[in-house]
Amino acid sequence: MSLRVERLDSLKGFDYSGKGADDFRQLFQNVLGSGLHGLCYSAYDEGQKPGAILTKAQIRRRMGIIAPYIKWVRSFSCVEGNELVAEVAREMGIKTLVGAWLGDDKDLNEQEIEGLIRQAKAGYVDIAAVGNEVMYRGDLTEGELLEYIARVREALPGDIPVGYVDAYYEFSARPQITAACDVILANCYPYWEGCHIDYSLMHAKQMYYQALHAGQGKKVIITETGWPSQGTALNDAEPAHHNALRYFLNIQQWARQDNIEVFYFSSFDESWKVGAEGDVGAYWGLWDKSEKLKF
Repeated sequence: MSLRVERLDSLKGFDYSGKGADDFRQLFQNVLGSGLHGLCYSAYDEGQKPGAILTKAQIRRRMGIIAPYIKWVRSFSCVEGNELVAEVAREMGIKTLVGAWLGDDKDLNEQEIEGLIRQAKAGYVDIAAVGNEVMYRGDLTEGELLEYIARVREALPGDIPVGYVDAYYEFSARPQITAACDVILANCYPYWEGCHIDYSLMHAKQMYYQALHAGQGKKVIITETGWPSQGTALNDAEPAHHNALRYFLNIQQWARQDNIEVFYFSSFDESWKVGAEGDVGAYWGLWDKSEKLKF
């Protein structure tokens, strides 16, 4: 049976009445097969975690799996082999949002910033992200982050937009950082705010439009959004296979209808993430840790 990709209700999303498991799988195949704007790249194989050195072979293997479905890929770091993600993406004709991971280790920050500049000068970067959720974590001061952003902008070719990734509300709260960005790179997670799946599409839209208002005319890209397929509930937000599928379908169809650029989180499940996020951390991928599609 073939189902067309239907127009979704502006608040709740797809009308799921009368549809069974086979219908949902077909809808997923339709949406995935018609192409996504982008995915966040899950770099680490089972048994690996940050600190492991990635190889080009493993990056090429996973990139090959997702390449037929995406125009863009987002990477998170420029050291320990992560710098190869953008290079491999280029080989496969995929555009790149390349991130320098910043934290409270100044020496490592220097390696990340230098790596981002080096990749950009080599032609591997379409959008440069200077840091990810640094303000949310409190790893740097605003002044320190602004210095990194200015340094990268000064070093990069002028046609590469420079931005910073954080939770959508940080761009309202920190106008100096917002002003320093060429593009607003906003993470939007109804799940992490305990939102019930029935209201998650509406909440995601509110997040996006708050960032858009803060940007005062600048482009807003949703750099992360997703829903875990299993784990412990957070208030009204329930991790479940059917909820993860529903959220993916709703977000992708909204993005298509309203021309919103979205990097979905994430490509593959990664077991190491349970330490930082609890048991849900390992289950954000469209593919599982064995690189099999979940839906």
